[in-house]
Amino acid sequence: MGFLSDLMREGVQRVFLVTGSYGVAIIIVTLIIRAVLLPFTLAQTRSTQKMNALQPEQQALQKKYKNDPQRLNQEQMELWRRHGVNPLSGCLLLLIQFPFLIAFFQALNNFDALADATFLGIVLGSPDRIILPVLAGVTTYFQVKVSTPPATGNPGTQGAMQVGMPLLIGWMSSRFPAALALYWITSNVFSVAERYLVPRNTPAKEADSK
Repeated sequence: MGFLSDLMREGVQRVFLVTGSYGVAIIIVTLIIRAVLLPFTLAQTRSTQKMNALQPEQQALQKKYKNDPQRLNQEQMELWRRHGVNPLSGCLLLLIQFPFLIAFFQALNNFDALADATFLGIVLGSPDRIILPVLAGVTTYFQVKVSTPPATGNPGTQGAMQVGMPLLIGWMSSRFPAALALYWITSNVFSVAERYLVPRNTPAKEADSK
């Protein structure tokens, strides 16, 4: 993780030498990282969509075999096999992305060059209490909203996440260096744009075609 973090810090420094702005450098490097991870993100999203499309059939199986856990497990495995769905794929793809995101977080959190660097009047090496935390919270709200499939279970739990996550990220952004908030905002904007601009197959059609 240390090597990856150092590599990303070096990337920010090199982009800074070209742009003359650490804020712009952070935005550009964040976009590069998200672009590199885009194939994994799309695969994870499509896996989630396909699993969500199968929820009605899974719920029917759970109701039918509620007193026979072994048969229920067999029928669910057959359902997933028939539609080419791996319920663990989303977790595996997330684990692939996680080291890159954590490494960049560490790179920015321990970057001495940002101590006095400013972007739009905000010191990147110190916590910003208002502007960036608010933007981080708002963009997180939209990112969670567009990436969360329609609720098939308890809608209250999903609604709590859509409210709680932005509040948590906004609070955290007010406690860490502003550079991290800028990274988070850029990543959220990329996620929302990717959701609307990158073509996707309709989950139901994908499932039916298997």
